[in-house]
Amino acid sequence: MSSADRVAAVLAPVFRDEAGLLRLVLIVRTDRGHHGGQLAFPGGRVDDADESLVATALREAEEEVGLDPGLVHVVAELPPVRSGPTNFEVFPFLGRIPADVVWRPNPHEVVEVVTPAVEELWDPALRREHLFTSARWPEGLLVDGIPVGDRVLWGMTLRLLDHLVPRLLAGEFQV
Repeated sequence: MSSADRVAAVLAPVFRDEAGLLRLVLIVRTDRGHHGGQLAFPGGRVDDADESLVATALREAEEEVGLDPGLVHVVAELPPVRSGPTNFEVFPFLGRIPADVVWRPNPHEVVEVVTPAVEELWDPALRREHLFTSARWPEGLLVDGIPVGDRVLWGMTLRLLDHLVPRLLAGEFQV
């Protein structure tokens, strides 16, 4: 696979906390780049050396947040999602991880790691227009999204979650 292709892969890490709540792992991207300041799953562009799309997702998760690929049990390949303005075909993978992972965010790519409960991501009352601000959009951009802490989850990651969260809540995956 050529890195010139507009193909990327992301890992949607999931774990159960001490209370048994199912949680997803999201990153907050630094203000650099097209997706600056946005909530996302760890992931990125396919490199020529990647053996597969899942290898891309695992490599990127290790580079971005220090997640050891050996700790990830890939549960499912999810339907690809097209990222809007960048026109990437993004291939997501659901991966079960231990609850006690120690995150090591790469300061060049990741500001913070957040782990919202899956139930919190499916409250229809929260889904509405929100103001997203970043270095790219300092005046703000009205987006269809949901709040996660003091941030707004929107765009391709939200579209991916629209397909994933109901399946997680229905118990479709062994997580």
